Amino acid sequence: MSRPSGSKGEQAEAGSGRRPTLMDAARRAGVSRATASLVIRDAPGPSAESRERVRKAAAELDYRPDQAAQLLRRRNSRLIGVLFNALEPFHADLIENIYAATEEIGYDVVLSAVAPSRGERRAIEALVTSRCEAMVLIGAREACVTDHGTRLPVVEIGRPSSETVYDAVHTADDEGAGLAVDHLVSLGHRDIVHIDGGGRPGAAERRAGYLDAMGSHGLRSRARVLPGDYTELSGSEAARTLLDESELPTAVVTGNDQCAIGLLIELRNAGVDVPGQVSIVGYDDVRSARLAHIDLTTVRQDARQLARLAVRAAVERLETGLDGETREFSLAPHLVVRGSTGPAR
Repeated sequence: MSRPSGSKGEQAEAGSGRRPTLMDAARRAGVSRATASLVIRDAPGPSAESRERVRKAAAELDYRPDQAAQLLRRRNSRLIGVLFNALEPFHADLIENIYAATEEIGYDVVLSAVAPSRGERRAIEALVTSRCEAMVLIGAREACVTDHGTRLPVVEIGRPSSETVYDAVHTADDEGAGLAVDHLVSLGHRDIVHIDGGGRPGAAERRAGYLDAMGSHGLRSRARVLPGDYTELSGSEAARTLLDESELPTAVVTGNDQCAIGLLIELRNAGVDVPGQVSIVGYDDVRSARLAHIDLTTVRQDARQLARLAVRAAVERLETGLDGETREFSLAPHLVVRGSTGPAR
């Protein structure tokens, strides 16, 4: 029989300060531990009355199953590890959509961040030791998975197939940069500078797309690439370089939105009218690009579709044993026109 509410046993449980266990919930519900376990796991067997008692007892005790212990008992963890850069806003958009995509198919996510104090290799090792069954690498700087890739399915987001030995999911970045140049040329711009992303994933393709588009408009001789990366600081530094020159370009295409925002803020602080004097186009369409005081024209990557394709590719290899040739999934970019671009001065 279940104990009456307020009994000494219950008072001892409540006052012990320890985490409630499955056995505590079973005792309160007046059932065996095995029955309680079946109810918590939503497995067949227990009666409706037993299920109700166990769930009520678990709620009263605030009992939560030990996820780590469950994973140890389970042969398959159903965990997908995700490597991301803690400083990249677009990665946050991807992670949000990866969670949604994995939940739809009964998987969960383990995150491991790359930060200035934590390199990619350390972040990947953490995913492996967390018993992840597959990995999704977002914007990895280098293919440093080495032998892990022979044991786990790996998918990279942000790299074309030519730059990775794993399945690749990415936006057609050369086309995206071309859309930015086409837009600016349609507004009368001819003096268009590109701030590139250095060695970051997608940067080479965006740089090539810019140069090709300038050439297609007969402007190859006026093309100019400034070094940068995917940070606001690189945009600020590029702005100071341009401000030191005798004349500003009429437009700038940046490697990503963060760089564009740094450029925009530095120019405005120097009294430059954006877009009256200089038009700016970013890349990614992160949330901050949509803020009223930023209002950035940008090339949009479809974070939802990139995430779904990456998860699907990883799970297909995991569940079907798919082997052989690596696969590439390339999505079309889209230009989003806002207030940071206008007619050439």
